[in-house]
Amino acid sequence: MCGRYVLKAALPEIARMLGMDVDLALEPRYNIAPTSFVPACRVEEPDNKQLALMHWGLIPPWAKKLDSSYRMINARAETIAEKPAFRSAFRHRRCLIPADGYYEWKSVQGRKQPYYFSMKDGNPFCFAGLWERWQPADGAPMESCTIITTSANAVGADIHHRMPVILSQDNYAPWLDPRITESSQLLPLLQPFSPQAMSVYPVSTLVNNARVDEPRCITPLVDPA
Repeated sequence: MCGRYVLKAALPEIARMLGMDVDLALEPRYNIAPTSFVPACRVEEPDNKQLALMHWGLIPPWAKKLDSSYRMINARAETIAEKPAFRSAFRHRRCLIPADGYYEWKSVQGRKQPYYFSMKDGNPFCFAGLWERWQPADGAPMESCTIITTSANAVGADIHHRMPVILSQDNYAPWLDPRITESSQLLPLLQPFSPQAMSVYPVSTLVNNARVDEPRCITPLVDPA
């Protein structure tokens, strides 16, 4: 799964990665938790790319109220084409969620030890995501998103059996293209990322507290024992 992640890249760097102008006011985040509003890149119409803030935890359009049972932070790649909560978004409302890294936890001597995953070159990247627009009975519509997960690659398998889907930049355009709706064209994009390009190291349990959001969260821990 993916339950916490980092986005610390400067706006110009995010803009270059996405190939678009970015005018959102974004502060570096080192411990993004579910229910936060996070930037997600989407294309509702061809050639109209947008970066919008969305509630992390997908709310399906049929939800009667903002209930925790509907806040789905992850969607399994293996079932998104058929699962009712995700299949429409999978065909029509896909997005990219920028990140610099993410956390997973492993049991070490009876406690949960967090590990930080990122790219070896230090560059930001994008998770594959889905988004929805939920209209409450009264009030403004809310846009929400979820991060797609797949089986772990060789870098992460010893820590957690799942990992977020990280897309290569070559796959950004087809993933966002609203004209592509066939599972046969989309599902092959949702593969474990190349382990050779990734790094992982243990970090402090500071990250266990979602209220702690500072650079120390990603400082390497020399000895997790």
